[in-house]
Amino acid sequence: MDKNTNEELQAFIEKAIAGDKKSLEHVIAGVQDLVFNLSLRMLGTFPDAEDAAQDILLKVITHLSSFRNESSFATWVFRIAVNHLKSCKKHMFAQVPFSFEFYGNDIEHADIHNVPDLTQDVEKSILAEELKMSCTNVMLQCLDAESRCIFVLGTMFKVDSRIAGEILGITSEAYRQKLSRTRKKMADFLSAYCGEYGSGTCRCKDRVNYAIQSHRIQPAHLDYAQAVESDTVKAAGVMQAMEEIDDLSHHFLFLKTYQSPEKLKKFVQEFLDSALAGTISAS
Repeated sequence: MDKNTNEELQAFIEKAIAGDKKSLEHVIAGVQDLVFNLSLRMLGTFPDAEDAAQDILLKVITHLSSFRNESSFATWVFRIAVNHLKSCKKHMFAQVPFSFEFYGNDIEHADIHNVPDLTQDVEKSILAEELKMSCTNVMLQCLDAESRCIFVLGTMFKVDSRIAGEILGITSEAYRQKLSRTRKKMADFLSAYCGEYGSGTCRCKDRVNYAIQSHRIQPAHLDYAQAVESDTVKAAGVMQAMEEIDDLSHHFLFLKTYQSPEKLKKFVQEFLDSALAGTISAS
């Protein structure tokens, strides 16, 4: 984010703290998709990501007056989001933790052939794409919360190691080392099992009915198929050219960013329209 853009954003923030609703809407719109996408990758499902994003954005709004412009606004928001998400226990995978061993065993030994057609007349290619996006996101849940956060910051958002270290409270060197190890672990798993992004035998189109039977995807409710890809995250000033630490980027092409769901946008707008928005000037 260049100097002029940063100064413009700071002006919007100051007006928002003073109670200007339009400025507050502008500020929150600039980070809303960032918060949702980080939540989605950290927690694994759209419903859980929406709930967490609501909580995080409320924290951003009600603590806006504490922003001192000592770091970029996106970095400040990331820090709030990361602290919330690393300790979040109100999501599906907090109750049913995953591991690479469990996931690999399921890929190798699940009976995917003796399952009836459960596609409900939805085109199989659409369901296969939904499963691919869901599977690769769920795979992130095999990592512990800190490793998952490091992977997402470095691989999806491409946050510079100095900034990422500041967000996570570790040195930039420690961040680079942990990111490198985590990326290799993820790439090794994809190479061993995934036929979409690696050299494995697993193919989403062959597992569609099994995935429906296992409640991993729902033909009547396809989150990824309905989601709209977003460029807002790139505009937030966080997707910078991080120093290259390995040559594994081609393994992680599934890390797309999406626009916030309408439900989340509506929640934020209703909050901003309410008298509660006035708490930003008093916090």
